[in-house]
Amino acid sequence: MNPRSVLILLLGAAFALSPVCGEIKFNKITLTEEFVGEGAHFADFDHDGDHDICAGPNIWKGPDFKERITFSQPAAKPYDPAAGYSDYFLTYTHDFNADGWSDILVYSWPGKDTWVFENPRNVPGHWTRHTIFDVTDNESPDFKDVNGDGKPDLVCHTGGRLGFAEIDWAHPFAKAKFRAVTAKSPENDKKYFRYTHGYGAGDVNGDGRMDLLDKEGWREQPADLTKDSEWVFHPQLFTRAGGRGGSFLLVFDANGDGRNDVITGYDAHGFGFGWFEQKADGAFLEHKLMGATPEESPHGVKFSQLHAMQLADMNGDGVLDVVTGKRRWAHGPLKDDEPMADPVLYWFEIKRDAKAAGGADFIPHLIDNDSGVGTQVTPGDVNKDGKMDVVVGNKRGVFVFLQE
Repeated sequence: MNPRSVLILLLGAAFALSPVCGEIKFNKITLTEEFVGEGAHFADFDHDGDHDICAGPNIWKGPDFKERITFSQPAAKPYDPAAGYSDYFLTYTHDFNADGWSDILVYSWPGKDTWVFENPRNVPGHWTRHTIFDVTDNESPDFKDVNGDGKPDLVCHTGGRLGFAEIDWAHPFAKAKFRAVTAKSPENDKKYFRYTHGYGAGDVNGDGRMDLLDKEGWREQPADLTKDSEWVFHPQLFTRAGGRGGSFLLVFDANGDGRNDVITGYDAHGFGFGWFEQKADGAFLEHKLMGATPEESPHGVKFSQLHAMQLADMNGDGVLDVVTGKRRWAHGPLKDDEPMADPVLYWFEIKRDAKAAGGADFIPHLIDNDSGVGTQVTPGDVNKDGKMDVVVGNKRGVFVFLQE
């Protein structure tokens, strides 16, 4: 082989490995510094080939995100980040009516209704709003396939009962049907109210079915979902004793041993972050990743209020990582733990390492120190270059971080 061919092969190998090797950098684009909502998502709403970003009642058109339109009537008075909240708690995108155009799902507020805004397919004006669920409780509702039909469900609880809501995909803008997995009781009414923290969906026991998790354990999906029933409860504290619970409970095989583990924050308005290693007998072993001091972290990092987190393969090594950060002013600048600390945004690289506790190391990488998360953080390939980016909307503004 001649020297030129060798050089080409070496350069090609270096380029292929570049997402994994070295520190990943991001280009921060500030869409607005207004408080318009605490969730954000993206899709190609106008079919021009570029992804657009939605947050609050707004859409910023890609690829430069300079043109801003409103798909819904803005609030009569701007939201106050120091003293108020928005009507856009979390935002997801999906083609609900299968017409080839992405619609927008909005969880408006815990204890209130959930909307779908129907994409008018480039017809000017505000989008038609459909209320598909009347009372959506919990501060971390998700949107993923629980029943295994290949289409997403509303992962939430309502009326003191945990469960999920199935959308009638033949009539996608009609009211979703709630499927309770717990019993109705005075005790559950107190535990599962509108502002309950911490919820998740994932296959904990590896049987191919999605289970539901909260801070006190997980509920096993039965083989037969044709009838409503209480799901078998497996107690396990996924927070510190007496803790209020985090935000999303993530299910993933962190150490590669073939058993799914649980990753979560301990207090959405305080300190704590860890992962719970599932052992061969189904028990869980806690590994703390962050506390109230740097000394409580294996890597000396600490921040509070991890009110949103998601999994994504940020460095292209084939292993999912955790994207999270500090929620900006959840209850204003004077409440909660360290409300005036930098609103940081991080990704934690999951590196399978036999020398690390539990066989997995969670290596923190700072993305930004002046944005943070809201009640949602959205990783994904925004600019379609094959690399994971991050979109956030919160009381600091709306931002997209494009991986360089």
